[in-house]
Amino acid sequence: MASLTHLPSATAAVTLRHVRHKQLQLLKTQGMPNRMTFPCISHKPFSICCSNQSSWEPAPVTYVPSDNIKDNFLEGTTNIFETMSSSKQAEAESSLTEAEEATDAKNQPTLQLQYLQWPMWLLGPAILLATGMVPTLWLPISSVVIGSNIASLLSLTGLDCIYNLGANLFLLLADSCARSPDSNQDSSSKPPFSYQLWNMVANVMGLVIPLVVLFGSQNSVLQPQLPFISYAVLLGPYLLLLSIQILTEMLTWHWKSPVWLVTPVVYEAYRVLQLMRGLKLSAELSAPAWMLHTIRGLVCWWVLILGMQLMRVAWYAGFTARAHQKLLHALPDAD
Repeated sequence: MASLTHLPSATAAVTLRHVRHKQLQLLKTQGMPNRMTFPCISHKPFSICCSNQSSWEPAPVTYVPSDNIKDNFLEGTTNIFETMSSSKQAEAESSLTEAEEATDAKNQPTLQLQYLQWPMWLLGPAILLATGMVPTLWLPISSVVIGSNIASLLSLTGLDCIYNLGANLFLLLADSCARSPDSNQDSSSKPPFSYQLWNMVANVMGLVIPLVVLFGSQNSVLQPQLPFISYAVLLGPYLLLLSIQILTEMLTWHWKSPVWLVTPVVYEAYRVLQLMRGLKLSAELSAPAWMLHTIRGLVCWWVLILGMQLMRVAWYAGFTARAHQKLLHALPDAD
C-alpha cells in the first residue's frame, strides 16, 4: 500500500509497504475430478493521503474575528428599550408628518374655492344695485307711467320683475358663500318656529290691509271711489312682489338654506322704495286722500318690520357667538 504525504519542504514522499501474498493452493475435491480452485489472494487496500485539495473541491470557510471590527448592534444606546422607544417615536413623527401633508393637500382645493368666493361679496350687492336702485332712482316716472292704463301697469310690473331676478341671483350667491366648500360638513340652517310665525304674520298683514282697502273702495265704503286700474297701478306690483317674497321664504325654510335670515331684508328694503314710488304716482293719478293714507301706513308698517328684521340679524349674530364660545369651553373639558 502506498501513501502520499505533503512535506513542509514541498517534496512528496512515497512509502511502499510490503505486499503479502499467500501461497497458491490447489485443492481438489474427491467428488469432482479435475476441479480447479482459484488461489486466494490476500491484500490490503491502497490508501493515498494528500494534504493538497483537488481543484474541484471548495475551500473550507474559515472565520477569523478581527479586532478592528466593532459591534454596531444597538449602537448609541446601552438599553434595548431605549432603542425601541426611539424607533417608535420616529415612526410616530413620520406618520404625523404624512398626515399633515395629506391635510394640507386636502385643504388646498378648499382655499382655492374660498378665493373664488371673494368676488361674490362684491358681485351680489352690485346685482341688487343694478336691478333695483338704478331703474327706480334714475329712470323718470313719466317715461314709465303714462296714465291709468294697462301699459303703465305692465311697465311697473316689469321693473319689479327685473329686481326679483336680481334678488334671486343675490340669494344664490349668498347661499354659495354661506355654505362650506367641504361637502362632508353640513351647512344647512333651519329657522326657529317663532321666527317663521312672525314672518308669516307680518307678510299676511301686508297682504290683508291693501285687499281690505280695495274691498271697501269697490263697495263704496271709502269715498271717493278709486277705479280698479288706478288701484292696480298703485298697489298691483306691490302685491305681486309680496307674494313672491312669501314663496321664496317658504322655499328657503324648506331647503334649510343659510339665507333665510337675509331674504326678508332684501325684499322689504325694496318694498319701502316701491311704496315711495307709489306715493309719487298717486299724485299724478289724482288718487283720493284715503289711498295716500293707506300707502303711508304701509310704508310705516314695512319700515317697522324691516327694523325688527335687522334686530333679528343682530340677535342671531350674538347667539352664534355665544354658541361658539360654549363650544370652545366644552372642548377642554372633554379632553
